[in-house]
Amino acid sequence: MTDTIPYRGRLAPSPTGLLHLGHARTFWIAAQRARERGGTLILRNEDLDSQRCRAEFVHAMYEDLRWLGIAWSEGPDCGGPFGPYSQSERHQLYLAAWQKLRDAGAIYPCTCSRKDVSQAAGAPNEGDDEPLYPGTCRSKSPPLPEKTRREWGTQISGANWRFRVPDGEEICFADLHLGPQSFIAGRDFGDFIIWRRDDVPAYQLAVVVDDTAMQITEVVRGADLLKSTARQLLLCRALDISPPDYYHCSLVRDDAGLRLAKRHDALSIRNLRELGWTPEQVRGKT
Repeated sequence: MTDTIPYRGRLAPSPTGLLHLGHARTFWIAAQRARERGGTLILRNEDLDSQRCRAEFVHAMYEDLRWLGIAWSEGPDCGGPFGPYSQSERHQLYLAAWQKLRDAGAIYPCTCSRKDVSQAAGAPNEGDDEPLYPGTCRSKSPPLPEKTRREWGTQISGANWRFRVPDGEEICFADLHLGPQSFIAGRDFGDFIIWRRDDVPAYQLAVVVDDTAMQITEVVRGADLLKSTARQLLLCRALDISPPDYYHCSLVRDDAGLRLAKRHDALSIRNLRELGWTPEQVRGKT
């Protein structure tokens, strides 16, 4: 992004548990970068997973973020020009992107189960959130003529839809914190899911659509999502949209060296608050 474009950053918590110290670090850095640049900070509620997202976690994230000293000017609780700001209310935007990708032959339906993928050679791909897909259904779903794709209409449910990655292509980007990054499509990650068989858009697609629609200029998030950035850059190219800049924060780890996750209830912001910690102590700990 150029310096002439007004800075727009975002906080994008998922209400599947209480926020922890790792979230505090990432969100505090995001808020500080927006403030230092005189920009706008947006809160987006990433509540696509209806089975795991809970209303009490939504309220808790509002309270914990404000307690940390973080303020936003657009979000589900205060509105703004690019709403709605909860992903569960943005289905039509994701569907339009899915149809564009399908019409371009960039995606295909996959009927493999999670067990099928996990048992395939080369899976799971260690250190990533999605196993390396062996391409089983790719060979069954060659790109179809445009007329045929149009005649499908919006037949979407009943299968996972995967993005057809360009095998062997090097995906490079300059991270604003960690420096130059490079991943090889088909080796570091395979054809990834952009729409789930239960008719829910996957993280990769939803984030690209929302960051574009909300005019986000810089994405601040954890370093565990570096490989997701490579995937999302491919989606941006396929959708003919300009990607934002990326700043990946170093991960906060527990005493055993494992990155913090929502299973670490003892290190949740809510628990630390109840133990008498101050916002300054939490921010300093991160």
